[in-house]
Amino acid sequence: MERTRLWSERFKLFFLNNRFVIFLLVLLLISLNIFLLSKIPYVFTPLFVLIKTVILPIVLSGILFYLLNPLVNFLEKRKVKRIYSIILLYLLIIGLIVLIVSLVIPVIQTQIRELIRNIPAFYDGIVNQIQYWLGGDVSKQIQHTFSINPNDLVQNLSEKGSSIINQTFTGIGGFLGALTETILSIVTVPFILFYLLKDGAKLPGFIMKFVPVTLRSQTGKVMSEMNHQISSYIRGQIIVSLCIGILLYIGYQIIGLDYSLVLAIVASCTSIVPYLGPAIAITPALIVALVTSPFMLLKMVIVWTIVQLVEGKLISPQIMGKSLKVHPITIIFVILTAGKLFGVVGILLAVPGYAVLKVIVTHLFDWFKVSSNLYETKKATEPPVIKP
Repeated sequence: MERTRLWSERFKLFFLNNRFVIFLLVLLLISLNIFLLSKIPYVFTPLFVLIKTVILPIVLSGILFYLLNPLVNFLEKRKVKRIYSIILLYLLIIGLIVLIVSLVIPVIQTQIRELIRNIPAFYDGIVNQIQYWLGGDVSKQIQHTFSINPNDLVQNLSEKGSSIINQTFTGIGGFLGALTETILSIVTVPFILFYLLKDGAKLPGFIMKFVPVTLRSQTGKVMSEMNHQISSYIRGQIIVSLCIGILLYIGYQIIGLDYSLVLAIVASCTSIVPYLGPAIAITPALIVALVTSPFMLLKMVIVWTIVQLVEGKLISPQIMGKSLKVHPITIIFVILTAGKLFGVVGILLAVPGYAVLKVIVTHLFDWFKVSSNLYETKKATEPPVIKP
């Protein structure tokens, strides 16, 4: 009888009175409910369709909110009403778009048209360069050693290129459908952004009403850190990408590289993805420079190296700083995994998503350490001092 009562007391002590075990039980019940409901298609299908529909405009609006909200706050501090600040900012953006469309777009359109028209010439030039290199003495020795047939190599490259082009044209229908959805999402962005800029400061207080009173202090800290991580990354990465695009355009203009504006815009857009973006952006510039001349290829590599050094040593440390505190290898793995799971959207949102998840997991672990008492270090009792 005493043994049964002893086990009952231990069970109450280690399970029923343990907040962490209760938390795990509640989490298990929630997970079971979600699993059972997921087996009924009509329960979650509307939710998934809703998320898929609103995720793009919300993400775009959020990015623009973090970019424009400091300007609205600055004008508001200068005694300009917030609604008037937003309207003024919208007017400036519309004027900037009109200026870009009237001045920059025709140049981009001309360069893109010429680039597309010269793609066959680029292809032939690359094949000729490969055949020229494969015809050297050292290359012939390597071919003889490893039993490489240059004709088969060129043919395989041609077949790969043709396959990629065919797949591209095959997917045009799906691309047009996705483009239509994207355009419709972009149309809704100004309306969502307007209300975010107008009432975004009230959102944390509204969320806090649903949080238990005892958890509001910790939840406020988590939300504040998440907001800091996202805002620092978005603003910093976009400013860094713009700087890279401007520097590359100046460098390409100095060396006289064809299609300099288009190549600089491509590099600026792809540089939003850390570490992997620049590697992707250099590929079209390498092709254009290679087809032009070997000397142009050398000049392009020098320009690219200088820009990357300036970005890595001067621009990024000043703008980005150490706000994310994430190791570069971790960032590369996160981007690759997110790209495999969610495609292009996953690549773009991988780093800020990881930063937010890191904040949440860090605070959960801190709460677990406090609630479980498993990480407390017991102070060693000092031996009593015997006085003579």
